[in-house]
Amino acid sequence: MFHSQYVVNQLVNVGVVIGFSDRVNLTLEDWLGLLPTYGAIIAVALAIAFSVAGLIYRKYNKYAIQLFVLSGITAFAVVLIAIESIMNITIIAGARGWGFYLQLVAGAIGGYAFAMLAHTDISKNGAK
Repeated sequence: MFHSQYVVNQLVNVGVVIGFSDRVNLTLEDWLGLLPTYGAIIAVALAIAFSVAGLIYRKYNKYAIQLFVLSGITAFAVVLIAIESIMNITIIAGARGWGFYLQLVAGAIGGYAFAMLAHTDISKNGAK
């Protein structure tokens, strides 16, 4: 969503008029278009980051939320920097300029959501 709205706002900044329904349609089209590639790359990065955070969590379980938020941010940062380094271009338009930081916010939100879901699961099923 941050990617789509960043791109839309860049168009608005140059005078293109974009209505709410167009914003929603562009966001849905971006989700469908980016999911098979960018989504898969992000999913793998988050799986690795959350696995590492889970190992650290076993030792420092007081910091679950912070660990998973930081791991979400790290996953997005590593992916975006790696893609740019490998391809020598920012292929995710929404990760240009301040959009990069919005992508990191998305990683933080993902990490927070994962921490909350993992905490709920551990609370219901008990630590194993």
